[in-house]
Amino acid sequence: MPTSSALSALADLVRRGLPDTPAENPPARAALQALFGDRYHSRHGAQAEIRDAYGRAADPTHIPFAGLLPEGSNTSGPYGGMSLVWFPRKGGGSLLTFVVGTLGLSPDESILGRPGHRRHVAAMRAYLRRNGVTAWTKPDPAAIGTPLPPAVHEAFAGYADALRRYGPFIYACAEVGVEAPDDRAAQTLAAFLDLYAYERRWQVLAAHRAGSDDYLAALNAELFANPSEDEVTALLLERRFVVLQGAPGTGKTRLSDAIREGPAFQARGLPVQFHPAITYEDFVVGLAPQPAHDTLHFAVRPGWLLQAVEAAERAPDVAYLLQIDEINRGDLAKVLGEAIYLFEPGEVREITLPHAWNGGARLRLPPNLYVLGTMNTADRSIAGMDLAVRRRFAFVTLYPDRDPVAAQPLPLAADAFDRLAHAFVEHAPDDALALLPGQAYYLAKTEDQLRRRLRYELLPLLDEYLTAGLLGGAAAEVQTCRDWISDRVAR
Repeated sequence: MPTSSALSALADLVRRGLPDTPAENPPARAALQALFGDRYHSRHGAQAEIRDAYGRAADPTHIPFAGLLPEGSNTSGPYGGMSLVWFPRKGGGSLLTFVVGTLGLSPDESILGRPGHRRHVAAMRAYLRRNGVTAWTKPDPAAIGTPLPPAVHEAFAGYADALRRYGPFIYACAEVGVEAPDDRAAQTLAAFLDLYAYERRWQVLAAHRAGSDDYLAALNAELFANPSEDEVTALLLERRFVVLQGAPGTGKTRLSDAIREGPAFQARGLPVQFHPAITYEDFVVGLAPQPAHDTLHFAVRPGWLLQAVEAAERAPDVAYLLQIDEINRGDLAKVLGEAIYLFEPGEVREITLPHAWNGGARLRLPPNLYVLGTMNTADRSIAGMDLAVRRRFAFVTLYPDRDPVAAQPLPLAADAFDRLAHAFVEHAPDDALALLPGQAYYLAKTEDQLRRRLRYELLPLLDEYLTAGLLGGAAAEVQTCRDWISDRVAR
């Protein structure tokens, strides 16, 4: 993230911490004011309330701090709303924080209570972690009064006084240590400042806009981080039983097919699909009528699981994949029956089948048999997966992937994707965020084909969400996006 001269100077001030004597206190107010006109538009400097409480007051309980407060805050004393402040430490270093003022959420209820702010703050923690910075965030920024976990006090033990006084009001923090490299200190500070500026709708000046935009895009990438095919394959080979879950269009079946066709399995596998009519007899074993010579008798019919077991046992030195599409559309407790006992990674178990098969009634899963399922998390008509079944599988969530959408020479696709993703990320409750349509709805070879896909595939899905009342507080924003897309694909 490119840094400005004002940002670098402020980062150096933050890193140095509290000087030995009050007379040496650096001009925190001037350093903050210098950001406006250098990194952010100068007009925002008049809107932000700047606090510089570095000096030691007569009160021995005074906690030195400095930072940015909501517009209209008092120049001293208690305040409310969202602020960005740091607590300098004697000897060097500061604790950067997002804080809710002790007077409560006002005037920033719309920020602190918005799902998007919570998500971006959590993504900032992950972003900083990837860059070697220890950070912590509270699950709910608006939950003022919630004590800090003991682990946070331990991680930032050098700031015990600040955490003791303001801990219940802090919802994000990261240390800028005195020995932090210049670029890391500036990057950590910029992460807090640019997210604060985003929430305040401050204009980033042209020289730094690209860096700020890249940072915000990185936060969204943290929210929708997808594993690679190699990572999922490695997990499958280690864990044996894996389910790919995600919203429609996120590429679950495509990835599952690619893994079956990939180097680990080399097309050795049995692809099947579950639906509500699938039974134990279809999946494990059953009896099938066999008419012959004017008589009728019943023969044992192996289900898909037994077929996969037989195929795996014929070639025990290579991996074999049982691929189950839409695994949660079947009643798994009934479909699996006693066979659920076999799905225990790291153990070899046996069960007795109700019907003998291949000369015996005992069944075990060979160690070279792997199971990979896919699961649509958006279909609310499907009951949740049985917990006994869920415990036996590892779950990999696939999120919408912007990269293949943006790679097309179709600007409308990326624009529609971004607008809809923004509406979901910023306003959807957690259960509704899982409904965000995946990239498949935006992929096309031509502009006309894209418009048809959006009109006849994406819009009906959004209409279903809206009609069923599945989007909670995001309904109005999604409706606006839906109408914007409709206006551009209408004939």
